[in-house]
Amino acid sequence: MEFKTLRNIESSFKQIRLFTFVFAVLCFAVVGVVVFKSYQFAEEQRQKIYVLDNGKSLMVALSQDMSINRPVEAREHVRRFHELFFTVAPDKNAIESNVKRAFNLADKSAFDYYKDLQEKGYYNRIISGNIQQRIEVDSVVADFNNYPYTVKTFARQYIIRSSNLTIRSLITNCSLVNSVRSDSNPQGFTIEKFNVLENKDVETVER
Repeated sequence: MEFKTLRNIESSFKQIRLFTFVFAVLCFAVVGVVVFKSYQFAEEQRQKIYVLDNGKSLMVALSQDMSINRPVEAREHVRRFHELFFTVAPDKNAIESNVKRAFNLADKSAFDYYKDLQEKGYYNRIISGNIQQRIEVDSVVADFNNYPYTVKTFARQYIIRSSNLTIRSLITNCSLVNSVRSDSNPQGFTIEKFNVLENKDVETVER
């Protein structure tokens, strides 16, 4: 009888130890979940930026990693350069204004190409012939796996004369390097080694 009682006491101790162990594991699990959720909540809060709207209302904006948008900004930078550089009106001041804005987005290679066109009388013929020129960029293909980024641009030039419309294919390539953001260069890139690979007539339509 006494031996049976001792066995019952030993079994009770084993059950108590088991329950204690299970309770301790549950406590550690609860603490782990609480710590994880707290860290997750803190990270979500760091992604929020509170902005004052004219000093009155408090707005919440979500912050993003800048590198996520760099490919989009790179393509927009190249697209904007081409629009400024190749959109030409028969007005000297308008040409110089556009070209100067384009130079803020590129290095000396773009200036060299401009000087070459100028020396060949290209802009003088535009002005004297009252010719309008505009560009439509079809695609900007960039390699973001290697730095500096290599970019190839495919576009069409529309040269509008009083008698006809000439459509030209335009293919260029260049390299992109990171630069300082400014009002004149909002994307923070600089075009280097700008080169025109193809610029030929595709179609001429009588007006």
